Amino acid sequence: MPDDMRQRGFDKATLPSRHVTVGPERAPHRSYLYAMGLTDEQIAQPLVGVATTWNEAAPCNIALARQAQAAKKGVTAAGGTPREFTTITVTDGIAMGHAGMKSSLVSREVIADSVELTMRGHCYDALVGLAGCDKSLPGLMMAMLRLNVPAVFMYGGSILPGKFHGKDVTVGDVFEAVGAHSAGRMSDAELHELECVACPSAGSCGGQFTANTMACVSEAIGLALPGSAGPPAPYDSRDSYAEASGEAVMALLRRRIRPRDIVTLKALENAAMIVAASGGSTNGALHLPAIAHEAGIDFDLHAVADIFRRTPYIADLKPGGRYIAKDLFDVGGVPVLMKALLDGGYLHGDCLTVTGKTVAENLAGISLPKNQDVVRPTSAPLSPTGGVVGLKGNLAPQGAIVKVAGMHDLKFRGTARCFEREEDAFAAVDRRQYKKGDVIVIRYEGPRGGPGMREMLSTTAAITGQGMGHEVALITDGRFSGATRGFCVGHIGPEAALGGPIALLRDGDIITINAEAGTIDVELSAAELAERRKAWKPRRHDFQSGALWRYAQTVGDAEKGAVTHPGAKAETHVYADI
Repeated sequence: MPDDMRQRGFDKATLPSRHVTVGPERAPHRSYLYAMGLTDEQIAQPLVGVATTWNEAAPCNIALARQAQAAKKGVTAAGGTPREFTTITVTDGIAMGHAGMKSSLVSREVIADSVELTMRGHCYDALVGLAGCDKSLPGLMMAMLRLNVPAVFMYGGSILPGKFHGKDVTVGDVFEAVGAHSAGRMSDAELHELECVACPSAGSCGGQFTANTMACVSEAIGLALPGSAGPPAPYDSRDSYAEASGEAVMALLRRRIRPRDIVTLKALENAAMIVAASGGSTNGALHLPAIAHEAGIDFDLHAVADIFRRTPYIADLKPGGRYIAKDLFDVGGVPVLMKALLDGGYLHGDCLTVTGKTVAENLAGISLPKNQDVVRPTSAPLSPTGGVVGLKGNLAPQGAIVKVAGMHDLKFRGTARCFEREEDAFAAVDRRQYKKGDVIVIRYEGPRGGPGMREMLSTTAAITGQGMGHEVALITDGRFSGATRGFCVGHIGPEAALGGPIALLRDGDIITINAEAGTIDVELSAAELAERRKAWKPRRHDFQSGALWRYAQTVGDAEKGAVTHPGAKAETHVYADI
């Protein structure tokens, strides 16, 4: 190894890339690198993967290729050799409301697996990951923890707000407009006008939906540079953050700071606090356990829900509130929200981050701006408990989750109206074949039963658009979009495909939901449920080959993050140590 490499703080003898760049036996490998124009010096430097989920599927990902070039500049300037690669995404806004949504959660695992395989196959030494759409954020973070090479995550940025009749709108408003249209409250022309203006730029959905929720998580958990989640996708400042992320990963490589040094139990608790405080997506309760699993940390739905219960809801963001991601950026971004929690005594300030400093050190110069009401102090919250609540009871022994941000009545008692798949429920809602006081049950949509644990935004948004969001409840063993609002309970476990209690419900059963007490029950005796279970037979889904079949064979319960492999606890080696 050249002396200048040692002076820069890198020892090839300890890096994975030695397996493809060092020694006479690696001449064939190096010949491939020369073929791409690399020099001897570049081959001798650390090889850094720069992974994006760029594609032309949706605006969420379209700006990532540009940002990747900036990240590569940062890596190069700091003495590394960047190697760009891409992986898939499934964009929920387009997959929503049909069988395509079955691919969404599965894509999280494919993203993590494909990044792992690319890094392993080419022996890259570090990773910068840029993501846009919902599942790509946790997918990349999971890969970082699994590989445990020095890594920095960066969000691609949110979309700019659309303008409709003088108001800021997001794609969530378009989904709700479908319900308003079916109820005769919006004309064809108005619906078309809205769909043409709702998404005016590159970037991920603008409310505190899953993408922006997990972007906040990336900063709170310590894997992203402070402030990097905030600028909208079209802003040039994103490129500066990308370049800084490339430089930061090289500093981590020099200091031998790895993702599992950063993502501790305390860091996961910080992440759960940011979800609760921002009224974030219920999907946070699925993705945080999956991220923890990659680090060998026990942090299931119930642990997440405990944090939600004791964290105040302080950021007034859509869909439960009034503001969008750009408004949060305009008042200082995620660091302001984190500082409000830190000052209130909630956040763990001693957690390490990718800056090499602690959370408290990163936030030392931040203060909660006055003359704004996007983020409140913890002493004057929108609600004393988080915007997302965990539930448990005889209908959900493994737990369930509900987003209560913006809701006023946290109790519901009604009669079950059961559907075996989302399409049937949506058709009934679209025809208004339900009534006030119904609890719409959508089952066999869990991780195994769907398979793929679909989100139900088309159905929930249609209900809200029809003006019935406070008149009915909806429960499912599937999931909800971060854009969902109303009394909607997801992640019910055990799922119907395993014969969980949700599979035993019949039309007319009385269901009680109490988000204050954290309970969800069906008013049936244990004996009656046992009797029904004897008569229950498993259902066969339509995906008996291919990726969805394979996913159904390996996926676990939503309670543990719907993961598909044993995780860090079963490891006999870590990739970073090869």
